[in-house]
Amino acid sequence: MKKRVIVLDTNVLLHDPESPLHFSNENVVIPIQVVEEVDRFKRDPGEKGRNARRVSRLLDSLREKGNLSSGVKFNNKSEGTIKVAFCRKETTDRLPSELSDNSGDNKILAVALEEKNTKILSDFPEVVLISKDTNLRIKADAVGLKAEDFTKDKVSLDNLDRGFREISSNSDEINKVQKDGFIYLRDIKSKFEPSLVSNEGVILRDNLKENHTYLTRYDRSEKKLVGLNFLRRSNLGKVKPKNLEQSFALDLLLDPKVQLVSLVGKAGTGKTLLALAVGLHQVADENLYERLLVSRPPIPLGKELGYLPGSLDEKLAPWMKPIIDNLDYLTSPNSNKNGARVNQKERDINSKNSWEDLRGMGLLEVEAINYIRGRSIPHQFILIDEAQNLTPLEVKTIVTRAGEGTKIVFTGDPNQIDHPYLDSDSNGLTWLAKKLHGQKIIGHITLSQGERSDLAELAADLL
Repeated sequence: MKKRVIVLDTNVLLHDPESPLHFSNENVVIPIQVVEEVDRFKRDPGEKGRNARRVSRLLDSLREKGNLSSGVKFNNKSEGTIKVAFCRKETTDRLPSELSDNSGDNKILAVALEEKNTKILSDFPEVVLISKDTNLRIKADAVGLKAEDFTKDKVSLDNLDRGFREISSNSDEINKVQKDGFIYLRDIKSKFEPSLVSNEGVILRDNLKENHTYLTRYDRSEKKLVGLNFLRRSNLGKVKPKNLEQSFALDLLLDPKVQLVSLVGKAGTGKTLLALAVGLHQVADENLYERLLVSRPPIPLGKELGYLPGSLDEKLAPWMKPIIDNLDYLTSPNSNKNGARVNQKERDINSKNSWEDLRGMGLLEVEAINYIRGRSIPHQFILIDEAQNLTPLEVKTIVTRAGEGTKIVFTGDPNQIDHPYLDSDSNGLTWLAKKLHGQKIIGHITLSQGERSDLAELAADLL
């Protein structure tokens, strides 16, 4: 098979610093404009800066093998090469007049066109521009270049596992689970797809009585279905499961042996509320963890987080308001000492007091995603909300911070992404759910049934 020429855009390198290595059997071209843009990002204190520095180190290590302007092999085992290419003025002049300015995107286009013109009579079948920038891909198509998104970490949302399934059963089998708390798969007489994975939820439904069901979870090590014992033994106060999905999710959240849980679902399905309720319960009531650590990616609409005025708490306040709202619901009473319904002023006071009291007692910690790297976090219940706005690399960084006795919960809606270079198939949340699917200490549930309100459910489905 003939090798392609792969031209990489800056955003691909900043998204995955090792992206050139994914094309080690192709001929990779890095436009000099990309190197310049990476250099401008290397002093950034956030994830982009760290990725930019990793890209620079990778290119420097390859430079030691030969002249990058001529192209060097990635290694002795691969057939591909990598080179850094300049934008030639005569190629730029051939761009349409609308693209004749000296913008970075147009210079990258010019390099890709130069490669196409050079290789058009050679053995290279095609030149492909790889970019996460939708508009640049459109421009490339307009000038006759093949352009693709970076797909090495994409996971189709349509193929994401629900985390539970239904198996036809009978009354004797269901009664056995109710009595003994479990049933071995070999004792289930009906035929079913045997590809159950660890911690997958299973609905046993009586084949003679459709409304006769029992909820279980698969124990892969012993090949048996176990009733949702953690859910049935726990008292979460106001929070009770409103549907089957929430029942499975709560049982996973309550089981300390399940060290990582991903909850994926549209707005209003209860992802954050369930995770917060369990986190507070296991920290404050059961003392299973030292504290509840909550974090959300601060995707700004204006200036970056560090340029906002005030203390760290004041900077985080706008992003943590949804968490405070949920804590308000969990901790505030429905009526005051006189028996009257709590008004808004009283609710605000209760909310502020609960938030400050929990933090004052050391039971609750709020942390910016930016500052989790480098930490080791043992014996904590960590909630990462809005995780669909994280890249796969950022999710990996967070998970590797987990110390002994720590549980991490990721929640998010892949259809509500604010990150400019992520989508429903390339974000860290769905990538995590797919990559760790079926592992012994991992649990996942996709929630689809909204419970916030009829209006919120209608909006999530139709708008």
